[in-house]
Amino acid sequence: MAEAAHAAAAAEGRAILLPAAKANPKDLLAAEGYIFCAPENLAALSGVMKEFFDRCYYPVLGQLNGRPYAQMICAGSDGENAARQLARIATGWRLKDVQPPLIVNTSAQTPEAILAEKEIKDTDLARCAEVGAALGAGLAMGVF
Repeated sequence: MAEAAHAAAAAEGRAILLPAAKANPKDLLAAEGYIFCAPENLAALSGVMKEFFDRCYYPVLGQLNGRPYAQMICAGSDGENAARQLARIATGWRLKDVQPPLIVNTSAQTPEAILAEKEIKDTDLARCAEVGAALGAGLAMGVF
């Protein structure tokens, strides 16, 4: 999902793809906008994504105001709580939500399905690419 969004954003201009575990406050400060992509685990953001926000939240507080963001959640059920959690963090940073959350539902409900490697459908990857293209184009045109 993140790779599809990144490729489309990069086609519109400069884009960097970083895993949450490696991203840091300097990366956030250097960016003009953000696409946060995370799995939902146990009806919440994944631990590594939450740790990213915990680690970076205060060092950039008050310095990202008004920057655009979008979010993509990969969920086994509805993904709404993870999206709400991410939106609350973005609100604290005073980021500008530029589109509704994209939630890709894998419908993984059995133990076997939950533990299996997930395959994202081409139609969902196309939706992810649309998120990247929209944010990339908006930044390139100065819309945000």
